[in-house]
Amino acid sequence: MKILLVDDDQQFSAIMARGFERRGFETRCAASADEAITQCADFQPTHILLDLNMPGKSGLVVLPQLLASAPAAKLVVLTGYSSIATAVAATQAGATHYLCKPAGMDDVIKAFDGPAEAQPPAIPADPISVERLEWEHIQKVLRDNDNNVSATARALGMHRRTLQRKLQKRPVQH
Repeated sequence: MKILLVDDDQQFSAIMARGFERRGFETRCAASADEAITQCADFQPTHILLDLNMPGKSGLVVLPQLLASAPAAKLVVLTGYSSIATAVAATQAGATHYLCKPAGMDDVIKAFDGPAEAQPPAIPADPISVERLEWEHIQKVLRDNDNNVSATARALGMHRRTLQRKLQKRPVQH
């Protein structure tokens, strides 16, 4: 089993690599989307763990290219900037599963086996917050504009800098 870890946080990648190596995986790390494409072609991983928020190209943009380069690989997205829009986009592009950071090694290993069994969703005791709704809407409009921040700001009727500040924050919890 071979895994390609794609994350710009090199310390996180090193910790994950040690965990996967203890479980019998041969590992390689890539700190950018472009490096991931090169590594994937050479390494031919059976598993890919992909972060979405990286400098340069987004993980969401490179996801189809990675799967094209290693078609038999199972790909799991692990991101600290989760949203419904990116989860849907990632799974539609071929991701096996979509996880939010922080996630433990056992959760990541289980995610490679595929999405969780379909169970009726639990009804939350408290409704989703307005801030979370805003985050989800921004992510949807950003995706609709091919991750172009200027076009998204225009579509939302806000200043580009304001949008950039909102995008730099972690998503609010429900």
